[in-house]
Amino acid sequence: MDLSRELAKYSQALTYEELSPEVVEFTKLCILDYFGSAIAGSNKVPIKMISELVEEMGGSEQATLFTGGKSSAVNAALLNGAASHIVELDDIHKGSIIHAATVVIPAALAVAQWKKLSGKDLITAVVIGYEVCFRIGEAVSPSHYYYWHNTATCGTFGAAIAAAKLLNLTEEEMVFALGNAGTQAAGLWEFIVDGAMTKQLHSGKAAMNGLLAALLAQKGFTGPTKILEGDRGFFKAMSEQYDASKITEGLGKEFKILENSFKIHASCRHTHHAIDLLIEVFKERKPSLEELESITVQSYKAAIDITDNDDPTTEYAAKFSLQFCSALAILTGSAGLVDFNESNLWDDQIRQLLKKIKVCIDPDINANYPEQWGATVEVTLANGETIHKQSDFPKGDPENAVTSEELVEKFTNMTNDISATKKEQIIRDILALELIENTETLMAQF
Repeated sequence: MDLSRELAKYSQALTYEELSPEVVEFTKLCILDYFGSAIAGSNKVPIKMISELVEEMGGSEQATLFTGGKSSAVNAALLNGAASHIVELDDIHKGSIIHAATVVIPAALAVAQWKKLSGKDLITAVVIGYEVCFRIGEAVSPSHYYYWHNTATCGTFGAAIAAAKLLNLTEEEMVFALGNAGTQAAGLWEFIVDGAMTKQLHSGKAAMNGLLAALLAQKGFTGPTKILEGDRGFFKAMSEQYDASKITEGLGKEFKILENSFKIHASCRHTHHAIDLLIEVFKERKPSLEELESITVQSYKAAIDITDNDDPTTEYAAKFSLQFCSALAILTGSAGLVDFNESNLWDDQIRQLLKKIKVCIDPDINANYPEQWGATVEVTLANGETIHKQSDFPKGDPENAVTSEELVEKFTNMTNDISATKKEQIIRDILALELIENTETLMAQF
């Protein structure tokens, strides 16, 4: 059977009742984590630009914007997808290298609110969206990831299928939605060089394009039925090595959303292993700049490709600099939302330490990627002492998990711009989402 049809058949048939309590509870935490990132990002300059554009373009008031007011569902998917990706605290899946929340949830949320669907409907659609984009991401990774931002490319499929589920599309219509999602899949890593705003466009457009594909399919707009495995399809065009078996292996027998990871540092996930380890050194020794002779961070190739930058010149670029994040961690013991600022960016001690940090690929660690996102750090002190630390799984991975209480605390800390009353209401609504009859309730605080 064609791969798109396999995914469509699975997605069309799955019901809320088939989800285990564990899957339901975990999915609600993913949604809560998404809300935290979207609220935290809603007042950032690039998001204000998108908000201005949305207002200028106009649109029916179908869904709420995290920046305030309402617009069309596709505009809401665009803006709310962009807002949730900018502070670099959104979730991540190791195997597919996808931040699923930032593309799947805004598309699903826009449709659920517009059509006045239930919390159970939203939960089911999110589970399906994660399932589909994770599988496609796993099939093309890691070779796809060198040029292409998986969240933008593979995430488009997840947004499309989640929206399609909520729109109650037929199996055939879902195949068309996947086909037209795939033909829109895009997102290149070149923005890293400039520290440009493009990454937010990636997530916003992936959510928007996925929803657009589903809405067109609902009207009978056809799409390629073999967009994944076709001779001119996604796999062959955008991956040097792909494994089509990842699409169907275990499909219907497991829920990949449970493999999802959460971020506790406000930077690229590929920096988190080193941050974890160097915060440990800070807590144990609190070394001064003068005591630090050199630091070597060894990791996998993708981490070095994306984050090897010893001279970031913007706050955003600093989040994608393994050297900066390492220096920040060992000198301050923190890499949270408030730590990436102009003061730290140009701090003399951090700047001096950047030149003492070497990053390189470790063949053994690289061989285990993407199943493990590991690193070793070697800190050499001026007295000749060497501190060595190693990690296979950053904090927040299922193998090194955060608790639900920690995720609630993370949400609370990320949303300082809204009142305590609003925070508490959002937490209550999302943690009891399966009891909500109309998801308009979820967005009442905005």
